[in-house]
Amino acid sequence: MESNRIEIILEKYFQGETNSSEELELKKYFSSSDVAQHLEHYTPLFVYFAEAKEQKSSHKLPLQTKKRNVMWLSIAASVVVLLGISTFTYFHSPTEKEDLGTYENPEAAFAATQKALALLSENVNVGIESVKYINEYQYSKDLIFKNNFNK
Repeated sequence: MESNRIEIILEKYFQGETNSSEELELKKYFSSSDVAQHLEHYTPLFVYFAEAKEQKSSHKLPLQTKKRNVMWLSIAASVVVLLGISTFTYFHSPTEKEDLGTYENPEAAFAATQKALALLSENVNVGIESVKYINEYQYSKDLIFKNNFNK
């Protein structure tokens, strides 16, 4: 009768459905000398678990971690940033007066303004022509969908 109960608990054990009291019962059963002959091949498994529980590691782990010197890292980062900013300003600083589009002669300024406005007008007209295509597409789409829904 006891071996039937042990077999049932073993089945539950391998399915992962046992509680701690059932596992304790299995450990006691397999550590005793009167184990059923057809269950003897499980004995080394439970003996191993008992021995492994008693083992203690003699390997010592270092408790101190390496500390990074954050101060030197921040100083190095600051130097790199300063070098980058100074290099950028050195190569991109105006060395001579740049032409900012100012004119001394009012007629030349007027002619340049007319030229810029003509260029702007051409580009706006191209954009307006594109909008005409969009309006044509919208009209065609409305015509198609209205005809489909009215049928």
